[in-house]
Amino acid sequence: MPGSAEKTLNGLSVDVEDWFQVGAFENVIDRGDWEACDSRVERNCDAILAMFDDADVVGTFFTLGWVAQRYPAMMRRIAAQGHEIASHGWDHARVFTLGAKAFGEDLQRTRAVLEDITGASVRGYRAPSFSIDARTPWAHEVLAEQGYLYSSSVAPIVHDHYGWREAPRFAFRPVAGADLIEIPVTTAEFAGRRLAAGGGGFFRVLPYALSRWAIHQVNSRDERPAVFYFHPWEIDPDQPRVAHAPLRSRLRHYTNLSGMAGKLRQLIGDFRWGRMDEIALREAASVT
Repeated sequence: MPGSAEKTLNGLSVDVEDWFQVGAFENVIDRGDWEACDSRVERNCDAILAMFDDADVVGTFFTLGWVAQRYPAMMRRIAAQGHEIASHGWDHARVFTLGAKAFGEDLQRTRAVLEDITGASVRGYRAPSFSIDARTPWAHEVLAEQGYLYSSSVAPIVHDHYGWREAPRFAFRPVAGADLIEIPVTTAEFAGRRLAAGGGGFFRVLPYALSRWAIHQVNSRDERPAVFYFHPWEIDPDQPRVAHAPLRSRLRHYTNLSGMAGKLRQLIGDFRWGRMDEIALREAASVT
């Protein structure tokens, strides 16, 4: 692709959670049953590591503390290959279900486990299900107090599952006088509408050309980095099926799993990618 899209470094990120920990199943799979579920997160993360290694790219793995505690060797492999280890909270509790005190404790617990296992400093955070929004005016303040470099926890769209439509599309400082940067997941604009374009189910379900167009728009027209995310379970078409989940949840979760890995390889090859902490440092230099 010509122009600035060739030059822009974009943020590549993986939200490390297992298939039974996702928001789509939070009302049908109890947390108390997680230990009995067939865990597939380690094999899927190893497949992602191989994919990234083949493409010679590094990214950020936003990891649940619950997962890291159970798979420390996996976490050390991720760090050893040059990827950033960042926090995804302890057990995928949405931020707006917590108060400021519980949120702070969740951050501290997760960070302590991640840093103890990998020996790497944890400077980034992504809220489960992008659940920092208008209901959580205290969340960024807690992150700033705990010294995080950045958060990538806002989806500036309207969606039935999450979203903060009034938030800026690109990096901003959410707390006056603090160094913390918020880097929203990528959106594109078409005919006056803001469209989700940062990965996950949108990337998996819709034609690849739409994602390529959206990222190219952000890089070339807006001259900003894109932020892309996906989950380990999205490359695993053989994962267990939750037959008693609502139809809408099943459609969102299982559609096009078999094609996801191929689309990811194409995306990685079409654009430049790097770690979110590097994106945060670059954005911090230009955001007032």
